[in-house]
Amino acid sequence: MSWNLPPERAGVPAPESLSARRDGAAAMMADKPAAPGTTAQDETIGGVGCVVCRPAAPTSTVLYLHGGGYRLGAARSWVSFATSVAAAADTQVVIVDYRLSPEHPFPAALHDAAAVFDALAADHVGPLFVAGDSAGGGLAIALTVAAGQSDRPLPDGLIVLSPWVDLTLRSETFATRAETDQLFPKDSAAEAAESYLQGADPRHPLASPLLADHTGFPKTLIFAGGSETLLGDGLSLCASLVTAGASVEAHFPAGMQHVWPTLFPDLPESIEAMAAITRFIKGV
Repeated sequence: MSWNLPPERAGVPAPESLSARRDGAAAMMADKPAAPGTTAQDETIGGVGCVVCRPAAPTSTVLYLHGGGYRLGAARSWVSFATSVAAAADTQVVIVDYRLSPEHPFPAALHDAAAVFDALAADHVGPLFVAGDSAGGGLAIALTVAAGQSDRPLPDGLIVLSPWVDLTLRSETFATRAETDQLFPKDSAAEAAESYLQGADPRHPLASPLLADHTGFPKTLIFAGGSETLLGDGLSLCASLVTAGASVEAHFPAGMQHVWPTLFPDLPESIEAMAAITRFIKGV
């Protein structure tokens, strides 16, 4: 069964090679070890490179899509957080090294996510969740929209951290949180959107899945920080899902920055977020 996705397009060269950007991202997190009792192995799933993080006896599976504005990041950079989730929730976490812009513009990342999703849907442990942070959170929502459009079973649940779901950048919190956001100002978002879209319509529901129909969506866990520019995206996504009839648990704590749950266990709020993620995964 084929996916109902836009065709892939040729991108433009990047100033720095894709491998250099991935290696740099991985090096930044090299001092963050895997959680005790877990493993993190490089594997190819659905033809796409992934890092699979496993506890001793997983009872579920999480497909994880990392952040980085669709143009940065490496699966290895998320091993510490992903193995912490794996250990806490007894789940297998598959971090996808999807293709990045500008060499691979929209919808290449979505094609990669779909390929891994198909492979896991055919062979996975327990319930299957889709999760992601920032751009990866938007990609997780877009993947679920695409699955519905392609008459595929939807994931059993969604977990999104500071999801970037509207590439039109219309959220008022880009202005109201401009002075408090330390990581993702509007000019960086605009550059990342241009690199990813390369002429594609930012209103396309698979590029800006906030604008999609969310009818039939699975239960969803949403986090966004009260001090970040993407607070508005998280709030708007929550409202749209609730309006569409989905079950939503949302956490928008004051003072928190972009993707703060990934700082586990360094902040009390990140410990609380990990507990919420664990309850969510084990509750299915």
